[in-house]
Amino acid sequence: MSEGMAAETHWRRNLVVCVFGSFTTIVAMTLLLPFLPLYVRDLGVRDEAAIVQWSGIAFGATFFSAALVAPLWGRLADRYGRKLMLVRASLGMAVAMSLIGLAQDVWQLVGLRLLAGLLGGYASGSMVLVATQTPKDRSAWALGVLSAGIMAGNLVGPLVGGVLPPLIGIRATFFAAGAVIFGAFLATLALIREAPRPAREGRRASGGWAEVPDKGPALAMLATGLLLMLAVMSIEPIITVYVAELVSDPARVTLVAGLAMSATALGSILSAPRLGRLADRIGAWPVITGSLAVSALLLVPQALVVADWQLVALRFLMGLALGGLLPCIASVIRHSVPDRVAGTMLGYSTSSQYAGQVAGPLLGGFAGGHFGMRSVFLGTALLMAAGAVGTWAARPKRRFHAA
Repeated sequence: MSEGMAAETHWRRNLVVCVFGSFTTIVAMTLLLPFLPLYVRDLGVRDEAAIVQWSGIAFGATFFSAALVAPLWGRLADRYGRKLMLVRASLGMAVAMSLIGLAQDVWQLVGLRLLAGLLGGYASGSMVLVATQTPKDRSAWALGVLSAGIMAGNLVGPLVGGVLPPLIGIRATFFAAGAVIFGAFLATLALIREAPRPAREGRRASGGWAEVPDKGPALAMLATGLLLMLAVMSIEPIITVYVAELVSDPARVTLVAGLAMSATALGSILSAPRLGRLADRIGAWPVITGSLAVSALLLVPQALVVADWQLVALRFLMGLALGGLLPCIASVIRHSVPDRVAGTMLGYSTSSQYAGQVAGPLLGGFAGGHFGMRSVFLGTALLMAAGAVGTWAARPKRRFHAA
């Protein structure tokens, strides 16, 4: 009882710190997008094709290594404490980002980006802490607020990366990012409060799938997380080319493509807390199924648009529909597994989402190149519709609202 009271006392402050820390670390991970090719050129790569190739490798390296270690950090969080993992991640990211600003060749850049992924994981660690330290009847809303902060970081990062380098230089931009993340480290260390760990039972537990009595809901959420990121990222490689078919002025292509990408993120930022609150009221499973079904319906007209504004509007509406998925996925996992392995299972969920981020662009690029741009939207719509049916079928038949 005392542990629960302590958690309720501090969960709001924990949420604020986690949102700030997740936002700053995601900004740091994505701010190099606009100037990454320039930095690769500064590091000695001259051939244009090689610059593009190395830029893609350097950007994806962080997410690749983060996907590999996410279950490990989740398991260590279950064993030694969730706050400790946030302290580790924020300090590690602050050091890694600063070192990236000191890279002398492209191999060091890629290696340091891999290091950032290995040492990082603040956002996924925040999901674990907020999910386990927030009262269950407010967990979906709190996770929605946290998801909005993460998505805002993805939206703001490239904007910051476009503004800062001309003002202070590329290397100084990395130093500034490291300094901001170090501020998140100090806030995490000083302000986050975690309920005491169970005495010895949690440490004796094997800490894996064997600890989960009903594996169905957790497996369904892993598949849903992968499907979500696959659906979002499958459009990324082809959207600029698709916009070029809709826009007569070539000078407007990149602007409209940027608006279409940002519209999805903005819609998710606006809807995540609201859909999280709805999930606290009616249960997460109906919200997840409804979000997947509405997204599938919205993807069909995206394949049929004849004007750029129609695409931007539909991408915004799709963002509104998708905003509730990440917090609801985390909420279902948190309610479906014992507390002692919640971090491990949420770590697996993070890895499945990273897998979707990797597979999405590959599948979208392949389908767009072989079957046409519109096929990507229609194929993704079929996947989302199948996900909605599968999720509804996988829901616990009784007491799916109660944990």
